Amino acid sequence: MNRLYWAALAGQWRAGLVLLGCSVLEGLPAFLSGWLVARAVDRGFNVGDPTAGLGWLGLFGLASVAGAFGSRLVWRWLGSVVEPLRDILVSAVVRGVLRDPDPPRNAPDASGVARITQHVEIVRDATGGLLVQARGMIVTVAAALAGTFGVAGELGWVSSVPVAAAIVVFAALLPSLARRQRVVTLAEERAAAAAGTVLAGVRDVVACGAELVAAAAVHEAVDAQARAARRLARATAARSAVIGVGAFAPIVGSLAVAPGLVASGRLTAGDALGALVYLATMMEPALRGLSATTSTVVLRLLVALRRLAETAEVPEEIGGEAEPAGTAVSARGLTFGWGAAAEPVVRRLDLDLAPGEVLAVVGPSGIGKSTLASLLTGLLAPREGQVLLGGVPVRSVRAEARRAMLALIPQEAYVFGGTVRENLALLAPSAPDARLLAAADAVGAGELVARLGGLSGELGAGATGVTVSAGEAQLLALARVYASPASVVVLDEATSHLDPTAEARAETAFAERGGVLVVVAHRLSSALRADRVLVMDGTETLLGTHHTLLSNSPRYAAMMTAWTVPV
Repeated sequence: MNRLYWAALAGQWRAGLVLLGCSVLEGLPAFLSGWLVARAVDRGFNVGDPTAGLGWLGLFGLASVAGAFGSRLVWRWLGSVVEPLRDILVSAVVRGVLRDPDPPRNAPDASGVARITQHVEIVRDATGGLLVQARGMIVTVAAALAGTFGVAGELGWVSSVPVAAAIVVFAALLPSLARRQRVVTLAEERAAAAAGTVLAGVRDVVACGAELVAAAAVHEAVDAQARAARRLARATAARSAVIGVGAFAPIVGSLAVAPGLVASGRLTAGDALGALVYLATMMEPALRGLSATTSTVVLRLLVALRRLAETAEVPEEIGGEAEPAGTAVSARGLTFGWGAAAEPVVRRLDLDLAPGEVLAVVGPSGIGKSTLASLLTGLLAPREGQVLLGGVPVRSVRAEARRAMLALIPQEAYVFGGTVRENLALLAPSAPDARLLAAADAVGAGELVARLGGLSGELGAGATGVTVSAGEAQLLALARVYASPASVVVLDEATSHLDPTAEARAETAFAERGGVLVVVAHRLSSALRADRVLVMDGTETLLGTHHTLLSNSPRYAAMMTAWTVPV
């Protein structure tokens, strides 16, 4: 993640060069302020020539205007650096979440949402803060010290020693501050996960009368976050004291030494005043600001990057260079369990699916039907055995070919903000409108598309977008895959929000479309339409036709009886 961060910044090197030039312009007032004040005193007011003194101060005003123009340019170019950085980090986090080998099951990934909405935004804002505030403050401190040495070398040494000492002590405190900031970040993420879990199931919590238990869990996470924040605040106060002493000591030291230097003639009154201008109006505020920025920006940046690196490292792309010979799907000795010691949910499964064949997968909830769907499409790696696509292991197929050949529609259908056309053409970007409309008609979404305003209708939750129901979202997802070039389609309860008639139309359309069709059944009527049925029963799996299984599988016969006989 650190490499990705620095590579993303390096990719904006042109904007970085512009910011460097802006820094020089922005630091001009800090570098010239004391020298111009000293000239105004020594060559103007102190020799009875106020016009000359005002002229020197006028130059100071012009330098300040130039510095303000440099600051304006910094803000103008800031977005050219931080926005591409944010997009790159969000993409990395999303890829990491999608390829998580152990994702949250049957629940939203609240922790993943927190990483996108909190940690990535922290990195973006912290980087912007460094480029604007910390960069400007470093330039100001360096320019003020250089100006002090140029105007009054003796006072420069008096000033630089306490400043350097404060910076060294401050740097020594940074590791402990970083650790405490990390604890705060983890506590924030746990609080977000606890609150997200409760809010996602709030109706169930209320129905079970578990409000107090749920509230206690959220309160515990929030209290832990508050304790971590207080510990960080105490450490931050100690660091602020160090910087305060380092910023104020040069002023006190210069005020103590300057009168003697002026009296001995080694320093003019104007030089002494110019040095104090550098120290009091430039360096002291800049040091305090740099301290505050470091505590609130640099530490949060380091901790957020570390947290993203722990949870969002992008796994290697699934796939190799193998080219499948056809679209047949086979499983040999397929075994999978959620964890090395967990009981397998799929055991030694052998399966062959030829193009044009329809397989229905039935079984009780939680038995592993969705897991099998992920195994057949290569999203999960089996513990034992393998899945073959066109005669080669599915996870060894070239990534582009696998994406084109395989399509999985989960029960939770996804509809994205944009036009209906953009949603339907997501897997077939070059598909003509006629093909998209034909796909919608085939699965029963034609009337829905017309009601949404045609292919140009807007979807989403915005001011002009239309929010669709769960069933309508499933129809759009079905049409999207129907229009794709996928030759192996897996419907993982993808019609659960449709009525039986609409479900039958959609499944029939995919069966007539050709290719391999696997239907994880939401209703047992899907088994009646399939060529073969796979019954998952925990300890064993049985494969056969509907009529054969009625005779050979008590579990299947019992499910069919319960479905067909009124209670």
